[in-house]
Amino acid sequence: MNSDTFRMPARRLATLATATALAAGPAALAGAGTAHATTDHGRASAVVLRTGLHVSLLDKTVNVPLAVSLNEVRAPQSSDRTALTATLDGVDGGKPFHVLGADVAAAKATVSDGRAEASVHLAHARLHLPGLPLLSLVELDTVTSKAVCETGKRPEASANVLGTVTVLGKRVTLSAGGPTDVEVPGVGEVRLDLSKRETTSTTAAASALELKVSVNPLKLNVADVEGTLTLAKATCETPPDPASDPADPADPVSDVKVQGAPAKETKLAETGGSSVTPYAVGGALALLAAGGGAVLLARRRRS
Repeated sequence: MNSDTFRMPARRLATLATATALAAGPAALAGAGTAHATTDHGRASAVVLRTGLHVSLLDKTVNVPLAVSLNEVRAPQSSDRTALTATLDGVDGGKPFHVLGADVAAAKATVSDGRAEASVHLAHARLHLPGLPLLSLVELDTVTSKAVCETGKRPEASANVLGTVTVLGKRVTLSAGGPTDVEVPGVGEVRLDLSKRETTSTTAAASALELKVSVNPLKLNVADVEGTLTLAKATCETPPDPASDPADPADPVSDVKVQGAPAKETKLAETGGSSVTPYAVGGALALLAAGGGAVLLARRRRS
């Protein structure tokens, strides 16, 4: 054999390496430009009752947090619940204590294309506290709240307390102009805020009734209860409008190019190279490696 026998494979090897380098270049760049996008579909939530109370028993030697949520739902994960009672264990001498009872207690939250909505309906409700087993903190006929967030429209929130309202055995008239204070000697004080509503350009929230409670029945320290309660709260967040959300020029997705598409002209004076520079460098390195291998084989053959 002469050295020509080795030159042919070396040339073929160089050609193959160059083609491989040039072919791999676009694939490598395409992989580096991969982008991920997430889509928010809006949110909605509803809850019939939420408490943040602190209960002190036996001259405050025993402290129990009264944290209860009844029929709390969130969408898109959840839809609706209709439990009629909320029970707290271990407060009333270790026995279950019914915080809320109602004939109707429903919360619903839904999110569909372009619309998020939450609603609460409460009817013939009776709210009790430890230390007041026979006297209701609040009795209500009908309570509703609703929040609607629809794409392209202003969010809406509404809340209503209909019929009679009784607080610590006293019938009261609630005012939307400000809080209503109810004081019962020997029992305690309750402040009620009626129909609180808040809206922004993308969100809405409504609470039918919020109560601030301070109760110490007959000053006997049987149960000292302080804190807040929220009845019938609904919230929502507007889903984005896909039709009016074009791709952001700065979004990495828009920078991904189809393989084989013509590259934009780039001035070498500005960048020091063009879009084909990596491929040319890769091909040159492959040729250099292949040529070096061929020379080494030829020298070994001659020796």
